Amino acid sequence: MSPSRIAVTGSTGLIGAALVRSLRADGHEVVRLVRRPAGAGDEVRWDPKRQYVDTAGLVGCDAVVHLAGAGVGDHRWTEAYKREIRDSRVLGTAAIAEAVASLDTPPKVLLCGSAIGYYGDTGDRPVDESAPPGEGFLPSVCVEWEEAAAPAEEAGVRTVYARTGLVVAREGGAWGRLFPLFRAGLGGRLGDGRQYWSFIALHDEIAALRHILDTPSLTGPVNLTGPDPVTNRAVTAAMGRVLRRPTLFTAPAPALRIALGEFAGDVLGSQRVLPGRLVETGFSFAFPDIDSAIRAALR
Repeated sequence: MSPSRIAVTGSTGLIGAALVRSLRADGHEVVRLVRRPAGAGDEVRWDPKRQYVDTAGLVGCDAVVHLAGAGVGDHRWTEAYKREIRDSRVLGTAAIAEAVASLDTPPKVLLCGSAIGYYGDTGDRPVDESAPPGEGFLPSVCVEWEEAAAPAEEAGVRTVYARTGLVVAREGGAWGRLFPLFRAGLGGRLGDGRQYWSFIALHDEIAALRHILDTPSLTGPVNLTGPDPVTNRAVTAAMGRVLRRPTLFTAPAPALRIALGEFAGDVLGSQRVLPGRLVETGFSFAFPDIDSAIRAALR
């Protein structure tokens, strides 16, 4: 992609911050949407709960990347926090999509964050983008989340849903919590360890987002996962190998349900998700296996 003007929501999050760094390093102008009064010259105000976007700040943008949303594992799933998870995604996406659609010259592409939570628990059955949504809270959120982008799609903007898996990184997300435990020798499998984890190295996540922006044929859902999902038992063994620490501890399923409440169902659930559309369009993973993804996170 030649130097472009690109707007990004969620720019302080794990993925958003890394994407902004990557885009700016390649000479792109990045506009960051913030939920407070805009201060710096690269900031544009938006308020997802009030459905407000300062559309003047989006004028001239070639792409909008929408990554904002409340953390799924940041709090216990009370009814209030489940509403926060849903509203932060659905209302935020609707606000961005409507703002994009209202522009006289809209951007060429709206790239919306989504998640492999769309598929629910798939057991040991591999699924790609052609699979239907699963059942439960997260699948229902993902369906509404993606549907909220309809105004942009109806306005003729190429709209993509990046269904991201578990990002292997030290700086945040699920793996950001795992690294300290495993470094301390306190890591181990969760439940029976047979559930599949569909992971992606942070480097590959950013490269995949860039690939989507640069590939006009990509529309609709795109799975951002590595090509070889592995079980939690295999993840545990790989963390022990790479960090050279014992992995003797286990977190039994009943204890996880007490500690995490409803969210435990997703921690113990199995998702064997394949990146069909990335592979079809020639994307190359730098860190395709779990050991290399963990090592990349430690660099």
